[in-house]
Amino acid sequence: MKPSLKNVRILGVLSIIGAVFAFLAPAGVTDIRLHAESDLISIPDFPVQSGIVCWSALVVQAALLVFAYLNYRGHRKDPRWLVPVFGAAFLLSALVFLYSGKTLTFTALLAGSLALAVPLIFGSLAGVLSERSGVVNIAIEGQLLAGAFTSALVASLTNSVWVGLIVAAIAGALVAAVLAVFAIKYVVDQIIVGVVLNVLVVGLTNFLFSTLMSDLATFNSPPRFDTFSVPLLSQIPVLGPVLFSQTPIVYLMYLAVAVVWTALFKTRWGLRLRAVGEYPKAADTVGIKVFRTRYLAVIIGGALAGLGGAFFTLGQVGAFGKEMTNGAGYIALAALIFGRWNPIYAAVAALLFGFSENLQFGLAIIGSSVPSEFLLMLPYVLTVVAVAGLVGRVVAPAADGKPYLK
Repeated sequence: MKPSLKNVRILGVLSIIGAVFAFLAPAGVTDIRLHAESDLISIPDFPVQSGIVCWSALVVQAALLVFAYLNYRGHRKDPRWLVPVFGAAFLLSALVFLYSGKTLTFTALLAGSLALAVPLIFGSLAGVLSERSGVVNIAIEGQLLAGAFTSALVASLTNSVWVGLIVAAIAGALVAAVLAVFAIKYVVDQIIVGVVLNVLVVGLTNFLFSTLMSDLATFNSPPRFDTFSVPLLSQIPVLGPVLFSQTPIVYLMYLAVAVVWTALFKTRWGLRLRAVGEYPKAADTVGIKVFRTRYLAVIIGGALAGLGGAFFTLGQVGAFGKEMTNGAGYIALAALIFGRWNPIYAAVAALLFGFSENLQFGLAIIGSSVPSEFLLMLPYVLTVVAVAGLVGRVVAPAADGKPYLK
């Protein structure tokens, strides 16, 4: 990481927040639980003094802040471990402060975070593929919503979760195809097309929900995927129940992240796609089909987003509701920017947003003194802060959002 005054400022602001946690930390005890009942090895709970942990974390943050500032002054690069260690110290102090006097169950917190992040990860993968090819995909929200609606409808009629999942992918791909046609063939402003598609899908699904699903339960009672626990792996303490006791859609998400990363960075097709997104004229000169590559990337991305939409109905709720994606497509867009248009980094960013959203539920359950309005806006505040704080340090593909004209 290059030395940057902006990095130092961000760490400084977070250190100030950490100081607030330390000064206001109550004298209570936070009971940290790291195991689940199904774990192969049981780790005993251990209590920690909230104030001591917050002050210790503040010392670590202050030391790392000074270290980052010295690196900046000396024109030296920050080591890769600096931000993760700083973030871990800050997160620990925040959790201990918020859960003071209560039990902090890490396994439940992480499992809920992953569940909320699944559609965000699928959506961010859709955005990565599309924007790596040079097409801005604002329509992720519409693709998620189309997948959620069609999966609920078709799975209800066929009583098959797998048929519903396949149709959800097709619905997301169709919405993406409309985006691709207008953006690539007719050279319409990609942002405007994406916003219009989102509004169109919201209106269409609301109308069909009101006319079909609200009165007849037959059209909105889909089966849900059962949880499948991987033997032995699901019994690993802390991470086992979180990662390996999930529905098939989650395992499909793991596979999608790996496949998209491999396709982008380890295959000839991925090299051509990235070339189209960076310098389409040069790519066209060497014989790469620019239009076909962009069409394919956008449509595949839409299919992935449709799978993410199916998770709402076939993996979580078990029914479709009006505008049930609730802005997930826009958070997925922020995640791919936060993740620098890299599938793995975007997935990590989506997990961070899922964690912030799940945190509000956990704090509400334990009766936290933090105002409920603040908890509700927490994931969206994090989205704005992440994009505003990092967008200046990340560079989008050079041809992203720019139509190619021969």
